[in-house]
Amino acid sequence: MKHADIIQTLNLEQKCALLSGETVFTTRALPGKGIPAITLSDGPNGVRKQAGAADHLGLNPSVPATCFPTSSATACSWDEKLGEAVGEALGEEAAAQEVAVLLGPGLNIQRSPLCGRDFEYFSEDPILAGRMAAAYVRGIQKNGVSACPKHFAVNSQELRRMASDSVLDERTLRELYLTGFEIVVKEAKPKTIMTSYNLINGTYANENAHLLQDILRKDWGFDGAVVTDWGGSNDHALGVKNGSTLEMPCPGGDSIRELMKAVQGGKISEADVDARLDEMLELVLSTHAAVEKAPRTFDAAAHHKLARRAAAESIVLLRNEGGILPLKPNEKLAVIGDFAETPRYQGAGSSAVNALQVDTLLDSIKADDSGITFVGYASGFERQGAAGAEKLEEAVALAKKADTVLLCLGLDELRESEGLDRADMKLAENQQRLLAVVAAVNPNVVVLLSAGAPVETPWAGQCRALVYGALGGQAGAGAAADILTGKLCPCGKLSQTWAQGHDDTPAKANFGGEGRNVEYREGLYVGYRYYQTAGVPVAFPFGYGLSYTTFEYSDLKADEKGVTLTVTNTGSCAGAEIVQLYVAKQDAKIFRPAQELKGFAKVFLAPGESRTVSIALDDKAFRYWNVKTDRWEVEGGSYQLRVGASSADIRLTAEVSVKGTDAPDPYEGLDLLHYVSGQIAYVTDAEFEALLGHPIPADVVRIDRNMTLGEMDHGRSPLGWVAQKVLRCRLDSSFAKGTPDLNTVFQYNMPLRALAKMTNGMVSMGMVDGLVWELKGFWLVGILRVVYEFVKNLSLNSQMENRLKNS
Repeated sequence: MKHADIIQTLNLEQKCALLSGETVFTTRALPGKGIPAITLSDGPNGVRKQAGAADHLGLNPSVPATCFPTSSATACSWDEKLGEAVGEALGEEAAAQEVAVLLGPGLNIQRSPLCGRDFEYFSEDPILAGRMAAAYVRGIQKNGVSACPKHFAVNSQELRRMASDSVLDERTLRELYLTGFEIVVKEAKPKTIMTSYNLINGTYANENAHLLQDILRKDWGFDGAVVTDWGGSNDHALGVKNGSTLEMPCPGGDSIRELMKAVQGGKISEADVDARLDEMLELVLSTHAAVEKAPRTFDAAAHHKLARRAAAESIVLLRNEGGILPLKPNEKLAVIGDFAETPRYQGAGSSAVNALQVDTLLDSIKADDSGITFVGYASGFERQGAAGAEKLEEAVALAKKADTVLLCLGLDELRESEGLDRADMKLAENQQRLLAVVAAVNPNVVVLLSAGAPVETPWAGQCRALVYGALGGQAGAGAAADILTGKLCPCGKLSQTWAQGHDDTPAKANFGGEGRNVEYREGLYVGYRYYQTAGVPVAFPFGYGLSYTTFEYSDLKADEKGVTLTVTNTGSCAGAEIVQLYVAKQDAKIFRPAQELKGFAKVFLAPGESRTVSIALDDKAFRYWNVKTDRWEVEGGSYQLRVGASSADIRLTAEVSVKGTDAPDPYEGLDLLHYVSGQIAYVTDAEFEALLGHPIPADVVRIDRNMTLGEMDHGRSPLGWVAQKVLRCRLDSSFAKGTPDLNTVFQYNMPLRALAKMTNGMVSMGMVDGLVWELKGFWLVGILRVVYEFVKNLSLNSQMENRLKNS
């Protein structure tokens, strides 16, 4: 124990008080004991330290900071050094704003393109996500502040995120949903990690001993602090017992008393509290010292320049018919689309940054010095409305005057946000209509698409070039101008497969449906692992991206430790190539995807230049999780190492022989036909239960602390029915207006117990229990208990705060 000298001076109340926040974004201080408070702040792609009233959804303004590209954008750079540079800038800005813990990066697997928070996550692949996230963490923590990778774990949808149960088998959990976190913990050593809201196989992540003790601490050797997501604590005492250090945001005195009672009653031991407190003190004291010595300023211009570089290296050229790009000198260019004037550069919710400055594409094109003739701008469509006839007519008239039309399309701010998932993968009808009418009068259309996740592209044939700008941060528009005009050569490659349509996606039948259970029936077959194994055609494959130059691969040498090859730039301009290494076992007895990414490298080459590229294979290259032996195993035999420019463009292959561990077949005797074939759209209940090793859990609404506010119509209380109806009406009204109210969305999906975790101590768990009685039909008794517990809570809180202040 690192801080036994401090811990032995504290009484039980003081110890317990230190394990929950004092305000929305600060920990509790005990100055008399030499323990300061520290500030935590959102920050996946920029520091969001709120200046006034704090909230966890990003609704109130924050201190200006650099808005870097979102994680789903930067992942398309496949550049760990770039990720580390961005992380270092984030850590520098955090310390300058006296933020000790930056709540990011997010590295949940992009299970479905409809997840409203996909823009915050890196990839559908755990190797790419883990290595990019590890780079961010190394950068953030260089000056002593802490990164906080999140959300641990299996948090892949926003709907009912605080009450949903992710039901999946152990192999899928280990190989897909935990591998990225494993890479981050082992390679970057984060000081903190944030648990997710959801349950995993029936137990909340924040009190899941298997997740937090067996895997995180024992298997991976994590010795830092575990932080709850805001309001993500269910049973605080069980959380502390099983490895959760800090409960946020500010549950108040009731939570402290709950923990003390658990110790006094023998539910947990004081040694459990001391273990968590030691982790907490290490986090507080180390990061506080780093913040104290850090400068209070940073080079905003340099960070903007870095943001522009990050955005440029993340832009993906998806289509370039006839080499229409880069734009040519003296070309007459019309710019059409609302996003050109008002860029969509980040997602909504807790990650939203108050950007120091924001480039616009319109200004960037006008200021360009490459000789392009700008002939005019038309908005073309209403951002969240219909394409009016006048706007269409203006756009058509302008298109007729130009040699080339740059059409700026994308998903608006309300389509991608924390708190709600996307309804579909479609581009808005008014934007598709605009493309059709413009292309009808001028076929030379270049589409620049702003979105944090894939969209369906049945309209792609109407444009000669398609450029995925992703969500490029405050400098994204300037970076896009650099790519479009040829100042820079595009080098980004997709970190997420673009399906032809939502109906083709593997999780379609089990994502965002009714009920609390989220069944991960697709198992290992997420993203390209599914499409390639099942033979499902896609619009744009994982790892795909075009360039203004060409690359040739040759001279592959391989063994079980990795590959080396020669890459040559055979084109006429300098550029970067992302070389990808996939591993396949075609004669596998233990079912697996057709191939899996196991390594990658990025190489910058001048025209005609050749360079040797090496990609190492680590302990994750050939392993699989064996549910019978309960450990990692290797199936021995011949493996194919595939080197390519994308998952669908394999250039070179080599066979290597790998020694196995001779483990028993974990699936012997089981009927897993669709998992063997990868045709997981047809998995039956019996087959999923065979994979799980137990029956599918019942999915029922219970009247208890974890009933959501949106489920109160299942109760027996007229007050509950009315309250649910009011919330539902507010929610429906906001959606009908095209302006979803994130606060109402959060409240609707929030469990009752969160009232005691997110109201600054005003509501106690006893009051929540009174509400539960009310909803169960004990109307008068329930109301009286709420009133009694309210008065009791006020009195006890006041007494406790006085004791803590005087300690």
